[in-house]
Amino acid sequence: MKGAVLVALTATIGNFLQGWDNATIAGAILYIKKELDLSTSMEGLVVAMSLIGATAITTCSGAISDSVGRRPLLIMSAFFYFVGSLVMLWSPNVYILLLARLLDGFGIGLAVTQVPVYISETAPPEIRGSLNTLPQFTGSGGMFLSYCLIFGMSLMASPSWRIMLGVLGIPSVFYLLFAFLYLPESPRWLVSKGRMSEAKKVLKRLRGTEDVSGELALLVEGLGVGGKASMEEYIVESAQEKEPGAEKDTKMLYGATEGLSWIAKPVTGQSAPGLANRHGSRVHQSFVDPIVTLFESFHDNFPDQGSMRSALFPNFGSMISTADVIAHGDQWDEENQEGEDDEPTAEPAGVEDDDDDNLNAPLISRQTTSMEEKDMGIPPVSHGTVMNLGYNGSVLGETVSTTGIGGGWQLAWTMEDREGEDGKKEREFKRMYLHQDGGPASMRGSLVSLPGGDYEEDGDCIQASALVGNPAMYSKELLDQYPVGPAMLHPSEIVSQVPTWKALLDPGVKRALIVGVGIQMLQQFAGINGILYYTPQILEEAGVEVLLSDLGISSTSASFLISALTTFLMLPCIAVAMRLMDISGRRSLLLATIPVLIASLVILVISCMVNMGSVIHAVISTTCVIVYFCTFVMGYGPIPNILCSEIFPTRVRGVCIAICALVFWICDIIVTYSLPVMLTSIGLGGIFAIYAVVCVISLVFVYLKVPETKGMPLEVITDFFTVDPKQLKAAKAE
Repeated sequence: MKGAVLVALTATIGNFLQGWDNATIAGAILYIKKELDLSTSMEGLVVAMSLIGATAITTCSGAISDSVGRRPLLIMSAFFYFVGSLVMLWSPNVYILLLARLLDGFGIGLAVTQVPVYISETAPPEIRGSLNTLPQFTGSGGMFLSYCLIFGMSLMASPSWRIMLGVLGIPSVFYLLFAFLYLPESPRWLVSKGRMSEAKKVLKRLRGTEDVSGELALLVEGLGVGGKASMEEYIVESAQEKEPGAEKDTKMLYGATEGLSWIAKPVTGQSAPGLANRHGSRVHQSFVDPIVTLFESFHDNFPDQGSMRSALFPNFGSMISTADVIAHGDQWDEENQEGEDDEPTAEPAGVEDDDDDNLNAPLISRQTTSMEEKDMGIPPVSHGTVMNLGYNGSVLGETVSTTGIGGGWQLAWTMEDREGEDGKKEREFKRMYLHQDGGPASMRGSLVSLPGGDYEEDGDCIQASALVGNPAMYSKELLDQYPVGPAMLHPSEIVSQVPTWKALLDPGVKRALIVGVGIQMLQQFAGINGILYYTPQILEEAGVEVLLSDLGISSTSASFLISALTTFLMLPCIAVAMRLMDISGRRSLLLATIPVLIASLVILVISCMVNMGSVIHAVISTTCVIVYFCTFVMGYGPIPNILCSEIFPTRVRGVCIAICALVFWICDIIVTYSLPVMLTSIGLGGIFAIYAVVCVISLVFVYLKVPETKGMPLEVITDFFTVDPKQLKAAKAE
C-alpha cells in the first residue's frame, strides 16, 4: 500500500501546480489589467486562455493516453508547466502572455484529466477514494501558498505580476524530475498492451507483496467491453463438502488453485439481489435509476471485514492475488513473445531469464470434474486437478494460491452446458464476481435457510450475489479450433477486437457517460471556478476592507489575505473528506454537502438584496464565501473526477475521461469568461442566484443518477453498468 500512496502523492504535484496557477492569476490579473490597460473582454480572455489550452489538449489526450500510456502524458504536463512559466516570466505584451497562458493550460489539462485516472488505476479499492482526494488537497495547498506569496508581494511599492506568474517554474522543475524518474506506468494500461511482466513488477512495487497474480487476472477481465452482465444469487459451499452433481440445478465454480472449487445452488425468486428482498423500502423509489439502487444494495449489505472470514472464502475481500501461472509455450508478454519461426527473441539487456520474464499472464484455470468430463468430452482428469488453459488451449502449469480481489469480491469462473439456437448442446463459459451477502449464511452445525422455507444443516455455506458476464479472454469464435477448453486471447487482441467508436456505443458505457458528463457539467455551472478565479474582486466588491481597516492595508491586499485564509481553511476540510471518502462514500458526501452549498449561496443572494450595513454585509459575504469553498472541496470538488476515473472500462477509460473533461473545460470557459460581464450586468446577487439554482439541479441529479462506488474494484464497477435495466426493473416490481 505504501508504494501506491507515494506514487499518488508524486502524481498530484501536477494538481498542486494547477492550484498555484489558479490563485496566482486571480491576484495577478488585478495588476495585469492596470499595466497593460486591458478591456473587460481581454481581461476575461487572459484568465480563460489557460482553460482554452486545457480544452484543446483534452480533445486528443484520451486517445493518446490509451495509445502511449498515462505516464508520458504526466511528463508532458510537467514540461508544459515549466515552459509556460518561463514565457509568463518574460511576457513583454498581452499576446505573448496569452501564448504563455495557453501552454500553461496544456499542462493543467493533462494534469486534471490524467492524474485521477492514474491514481484510480494504481490504487487499491479500499483506499482509492482517499488517494483520489489528494489532488484536491494538493491543489488547495498550492492555492494557499500562492495567495500568501501574492499577499506579500501586494505590500510592495510596485508588485510584479511577471514574477507572480513565473515562480510557477520552480515547483514545475521538481514535478518534471519526479514524473520522469519515479512514476511507473499504470499496470492496467500495461495489461491492455499485453506487457504482463512489466505490469506484474509494477503491481509488486505498488502493493508491497510478491503475490499479485490474482489482481492481474482481474485486470485482464476488465479489458472486455460490450455485452450485458446479469445479477444472480446463490447459496455457495465448498466442493469438498459435497459431491458434485448431488443436487439438481447446482453449478460448479472454479478458482485458480488446485482443489479450489465451490458448488453454487441458485436462490430462486431473486432476479436482482438487494432489490426485491433485502431493501423493500427502496424499491418504491421509482424515479431513482435502478443502477443506483443496485450499487446501494451492495454497500448497505457490505460484510464486516472482521466477520466475513469463513472456511469457504478464507480470504474473501483481501486485496491480493489468485494465481500465478508460469508457462514456457506461447508468450503473452509482447516483449518476450516468440517470432513466427518459433525462435525465441533475445532477452533485453539486464533482464534475467526467470519465471517473471516468461510470465504468460494470470490465465484462467479450470478444475474439471468427472461430471463435466463426461458431458463435455474433455479428457479425464482427476477431481481437483487444475487445468490452466492458455489462449491456444494447451494445458499449462499448475498454480499456487488464491485470495479475493478487494472490496469483498471474489473472482471465479464456471463452465456449463446450455442449449444453443440449433437445439444442440454447447459449452458456455462465464465469469463471476461473487459478493458475500452480510455474514455467513451458516456456520458449521447451524441451519441455513433455503428457498421454500426448508433448512439445511451442516456445511460452511454463504449466500452470495454474483455479477455474471462473459470472460474477457474467452472467444466463442475460437472455441471450435481448440476443443480442449475455452479459447483464450492475448490481452492486446482483446483490446483490438472492438473499435473505440463502437465501444463508446455500448449501453453500459453510454449509461456511465451520462453520469460522468452530467456531474462535470453541473459542477462547473455551480460556479466554483468563477468564484475561485475572481475571489479577490468578489471580496473587494463585498466590502471586505471594512473588516481589516485597522491593519492599514489596501482593499486589494485585504482581499488577498482573506483569500489565503479561505484556502487555508479548505485544507482540514479536505482532510476530513479524505477520511470519509472510503467510509461514507462519494454519493453520501455529495448528498450531504450540496445542500450546504445551496444555503450559503441563498444567504449571499439575500445579503446582496437587503441593506444590512457595510460591516454586516462584509461579514456575511466573507463567511458565506468561506463556507462555500470549504464545503465544495469536501464533496463537489474532488468527487466528479473520482467518479469519472472509476466508472469507465479500461479499454475506453482514456477516451471517456477526455469526453467528460472536454465538457468540464467548455463549461469552465463559459463560467469564467462570462463572470466579469455578469458582475457588471446582474451583480453578485444575480450570479449567486444562478449558482444556487444549478446546485438544486445538481442535488436532484446526484440523488437520481449517481451511484456509490466506494471500495469496489474498477472492473466490478464497470460491469454493474452493463446489467440489463429490465432485470432491475423487474426486481423492483416484485
